[in-house]
Amino acid sequence: MTTSPENPAPLHVISEQVGDWIKRLGPVWVEGQITQLNRRGGHSQVYLNVRDVDENVSVSVVTAPSVLDSLESPVDEGSRIIMHAKPEYWKGQGRLMFRAREIRAVGLGDLISRVAALQASLESEGLFDISRKRPLPFLPRKVGLICGRASAAEKDVIENAQRRWPTVEFEVREVAVQGVGAVAEVTKAVQELDALPGVDVIIITRGGGSFEDLLPFSDESLIRAVAAAGKPVISAIGHEQDNPILDFVADVRASTPTHAAALVVPDLEEQRQIIGDLQSRSLRAVVNFVQDQNQLIDRYRTHRALSDPSSLVADARARIEDLQTRSSTSLLHLLQTSTNATEHLALRLRTLSPASTLERGYSIVTDSGGKIVTTANQLTQGDLLNVRLASGSTKVEVKETNDD
Repeated sequence: MTTSPENPAPLHVISEQVGDWIKRLGPVWVEGQITQLNRRGGHSQVYLNVRDVDENVSVSVVTAPSVLDSLESPVDEGSRIIMHAKPEYWKGQGRLMFRAREIRAVGLGDLISRVAALQASLESEGLFDISRKRPLPFLPRKVGLICGRASAAEKDVIENAQRRWPTVEFEVREVAVQGVGAVAEVTKAVQELDALPGVDVIIITRGGGSFEDLLPFSDESLIRAVAAAGKPVISAIGHEQDNPILDFVADVRASTPTHAAALVVPDLEEQRQIIGDLQSRSLRAVVNFVQDQNQLIDRYRTHRALSDPSSLVADARARIEDLQTRSSTSLLHLLQTSTNATEHLALRLRTLSPASTLERGYSIVTDSGGKIVTTANQLTQGDLLNVRLASGSTKVEVKETNDD
């Protein structure tokens, strides 16, 4: 059909064409969560509102009462379902509807398997790594608290935190902590508190519940919002045995709301005790130091250098005189020892000297060439010899030789 400003189509014609186009669509299997269920006795149809489990998209669904009656486990608002439905267009109201021909409740086993698969996928991305964990501030300026409306968890956190540190301040966001709107409300609260300048840490808490009740805290969109937060987040969901995925991505996991209060602020009395202990230790250290210095001063005061300074000079003079005496004695001893050794050597030298032999009446005979004559056969008649005596020398001529 061709339309123009000059030739517009009637609304009912367009509605009929839209209805005809949608009617040609076949039935599909759809998963969602029931947000509203309107079932009245005596009516031939049951009206539901079904929302996407991850996105904020919902559709109206109509089905026969027998479809719900045939379920093994009854469904109600908040239940997750899989339905085989065919889209319809109601021209009179201009509404897109789904007519469910079969509805199946998503079992607990299926939900557990999906949560486990999501947890493994997020872990493989590194969202649970220790290196991503941020330390909690020692004393936050303000604590962001996300909790249920007028919940016991809110009371536990605030009362226990104020008991530990009376001046602690809270920025509270009361939201739905289970059901259809929980994920969107908690996620929005995380983003709001993360953007507030005065908030230094965020606590997400609620009391215990069934696995299905705690499913919002294993939702991927919420988990990624917490991972993207710039401030540390404490997860305090349920009891010790409850472990939604939020526990793994949070910077710190608290086993209970009361435990979260103990983690977020220090204990005032405990800090006072620590400060008191430090003051006592500091005082003892100062007193001990002063006592040690006084004792040192007393030792210096009684030292001879202060009581009789001249004694230091006398001691030094005595040491110098002693050194002089010892040096003189040592030098004299060295000289005497050297003199004795020299005299002994001189005596030995004289004993061994040829001059000493000459003094005993011996002489040294040398030929004209200066060679010492030791045997007669070295000489011939007429040789001139030089005879050295103990005192002086003389020349002789050989008249006769005798070999004997």
